[in-house]
Amino acid sequence: MAAKTFKMTASGKAELEKELENLKTEGRIDIAEKLKVSRSYGDLSENSEYDEAKSEQAKIEARITELEYQLDHAEIIDVADKDAVSMGSVVMVKRLSDSSLATYEIVGFAQSNPAEGKISNESPVGKALIGAKKGETVVVEAPIGNLKYEIIKIK
Repeated sequence: MAAKTFKMTASGKAELEKELENLKTEGRIDIAEKLKVSRSYGDLSENSEYDEAKSEQAKIEARITELEYQLDHAEIIDVADKDAVSMGSVVMVKRLSDSSLATYEIVGFAQSNPAEGKISNESPVGKALIGAKKGETVVVEAPIGNLKYEIIKIK
């Protein structure tokens, strides 16, 4: 089976590299200190602080493994057409049903964070926007029905 590639922008790859370096250094140092302190509390079989620290350590190591895999299989997408929406584009759209405005940055799956306005190129909205140009209307198939967006601006 071929390895999955993770499409991302160069800045997105740099963010993941920074997070990985932070986890490998500060993250591991912090958890080692927590483990050391929790061991000093005595009997490990009834030591909830130790159990919590071990659980946190496992999460950090899992995230490190995940980031390393994503970075090893990263495909950097270069924006070729500045007039059409592509990876790395920042797009302002207007939902036609209620005229509400939203701004999205189209990023790879590994970088997506909807709370920050970063949506994946694999998401329903991201898929609909890719390739569209300013002034065009796109239709997004959503569980609540089809949503229509007009592209106002592309950066």
